[in-house]
Amino acid sequence: MADLVLRPLLEPDLMAYKALRDAMLAGHPQAFTSDAETEAQRDIASYRSRLAGGSQGATLFTLVALDGARLVGAITCEREPRRKVQHVAHLIGMMVSDTHRGRGIGRALLLEALARLRATPGLAQVTLSVTAGNRAAVGLYESQGFVCYGSLPDAVRLPDGRQLTKQLMRLGL
Repeated sequence: MADLVLRPLLEPDLMAYKALRDAMLAGHPQAFTSDAETEAQRDIASYRSRLAGGSQGATLFTLVALDGARLVGAITCEREPRRKVQHVAHLIGMMVSDTHRGRGIGRALLLEALARLRATPGLAQVTLSVTAGNRAAVGLYESQGFVCYGSLPDAVRLPDGRQLTKQLMRLGL
């Protein structure tokens, strides 16, 4: 991980971000709510909403992990735009390339995201959802203090008929 760089997603990264996302959705359909076929049709420009301040300011940031010049991981944090719930942020789209799994990149992305969230005025908690059977991801989130506050059975239906439960987790900041 000596060459690993974590930084915010920039406009020139959008093509590599889309390529990573498309590969992750296709290779791990059980891990994501979005489906590969629909997302593959998205225009690269549609990912501009993942840049800081995108989507009417709801996206706080997307962090990317770079191994040299190669984008190998990402995580996005959104903030509720409505005044009464602006103290809540949501982590979405955590992904690490299959070629780079097991190297601590997901942990590094999560730690950096949490540091940035803790430094953001007015935030009190962060939530996420994770496929209940994804033990590695659940373990990572629990190791940083996230606790389960519920689950949503039949949250995702895969083309092969499997129905997946999403575990809902939160962390007080």
